[in-house]
Amino acid sequence: MTPIQAPFPATRLRRLRASAALRDLAQENHLSVKDLIWPVFVTDVPGADVEIASMPGVARRTLAGTVAAAEEAARLGIPAICLFPYTDPALKTEACEVAWDENNLVNRTIRAIKARVPEVAIMTDVALDPYNANGHDGLVRDGIILNDETNVALVKMALAQADAGADILGPSDMMDGRIGAMRAALEAAGHTNVAILSYAAKYASAFYGPFRDAVGASGALKGDKKTYQMNPANSDEALRLVARDLAEGADMVMVKPGMPYLDIVRRVKDAFGAPTYAYQVSGEYAMIEGAARAGWVNGDAVMLESLMAFRRAGCDGVLSYFAPRVARALAAR
Repeated sequence: MTPIQAPFPATRLRRLRASAALRDLAQENHLSVKDLIWPVFVTDVPGADVEIASMPGVARRTLAGTVAAAEEAARLGIPAICLFPYTDPALKTEACEVAWDENNLVNRTIRAIKARVPEVAIMTDVALDPYNANGHDGLVRDGIILNDETNVALVKMALAQADAGADILGPSDMMDGRIGAMRAALEAAGHTNVAILSYAAKYASAFYGPFRDAVGASGALKGDKKTYQMNPANSDEALRLVARDLAEGADMVMVKPGMPYLDIVRRVKDAFGAPTYAYQVSGEYAMIEGAARAGWVNGDAVMLESLMAFRRAGCDGVLSYFAPRVARALAAR
């Protein structure tokens, strides 16, 4: 579209910035509490429910504390939370059996939240890294990540979470073919209304470090994840991955990380028009919060501006650790 406008001075673009009322009328994008998904870390390891050093202001929560967070989300109007477990290292194995145990921490937490605040949607993480002695998202043999064998495990994990009451499954593993396998299994099990928000374009990024601290995967990881997560230099590949996951039955798609990859968000939204999300990942959070605590930036202003950037790029929603603070800031306006 080519904009049509009269030459200066008939057109003065500053006219629509002259007052708050005019700026509001001309604003193209809006940020709402309804655009937020709040990632929450849950643990039952004694003494582990503490603030995460590399994510100041974010703490691991007990099961009861996570239920309280869901209640807080309901009060603030945040529509969904996403659960990530900090697993006792003694429970981690190379076969990752705890991942699909119906009574594992995540599944118990899902049931507890649904019993107290059923109106809050629960999103889960479908990947093996919290349960894997090797720290990887997939099963490992002789240093190789096993794609097809991992998919079998991920399907069992997804079904256990759906049985527990999860509303949204978030496959973050990046194995080929896992969306089709999960969708077929969910349909066969009668979970026709469980949505899949696929981490369709997840990059092998350096921005994930604090998250790995939060879930206890930093020390366990052997090698890197470059054979299954995307090369940060690629963008056309992201469109192929999104197209594949939508064709296999994903209801929504995600780009991860967030702000450094907003060009990918824009391309995905323009190409497919599907519900498109991004994750403001731990490294992004840590940089903003760290700079704010040092007094280098206005923390709330940068927080809100960063999330508006996601909306402007085409995101329908954002996973952000700032979610409750954003909700309060928007309510105070």
